[in-house]
Amino acid sequence: MAIRLLVGLGNPGKRYARTRHNIGAWWLESMAARFGVALKKQRKFQGLVGRGDVLGRDLLMLLPATYVNLSGNAVGAVARFHKIAVEQILVAYDEVAFPPGVCRLRGGGGHNGHNGLKDVIAALGNQRDFTRLRIGVGHPGDPNAMVGYLTGAPMPAAERLAAQQAATLADEVLALVLDGDLPNAMNMFHGPRRPNGQAAPAAAS
Repeated sequence: MAIRLLVGLGNPGKRYARTRHNIGAWWLESMAARFGVALKKQRKFQGLVGRGDVLGRDLLMLLPATYVNLSGNAVGAVARFHKIAVEQILVAYDEVAFPPGVCRLRGGGGHNGHNGLKDVIAALGNQRDFTRLRIGVGHPGDPNAMVGYLTGAPMPAAERLAAQQAATLADEVLALVLDGDLPNAMNMFHGPRRPNGQAAPAAAS
């Protein structure tokens, strides 16, 4: 199914803006800026919402205004109002299983302990088949230090740059994702990278 809604998870406010937990929100904001989509606060959706043309596709973008663990409130509201199927949603978020500089696309799956994903899944009627953009932020080593690691301090500049570069989808990859061709998008995105950090084009068959 073609993607109709892009979501980026993060906590609201300047305090959290540059923390690891907000890398998904950064991604959504960068996509909005890249394609000239204005994000405007809409109370009924508990978030900032924008709509515009992305590579010739009509897309909605959502930045929840709630804390990460309540992200489902906004995602569920937008999906219901616009009659968007679970399979037509892409959610970008911080992934502690990967170091900064590693980013992976995935179709469906569980929440793997991510409270934002857990809430989104619950709000979508326990349906899990949305696309994920898993942006690596690393792991603190000690699970008990996780909250402070994700939200307590800004992400170091070098790590943040590596995460941002890894999460930037080239037009070729993005077009495949938006058209619902996730297998080919994953093959291209997870393959060798160009010097600028973007995926190299797939070899001709």
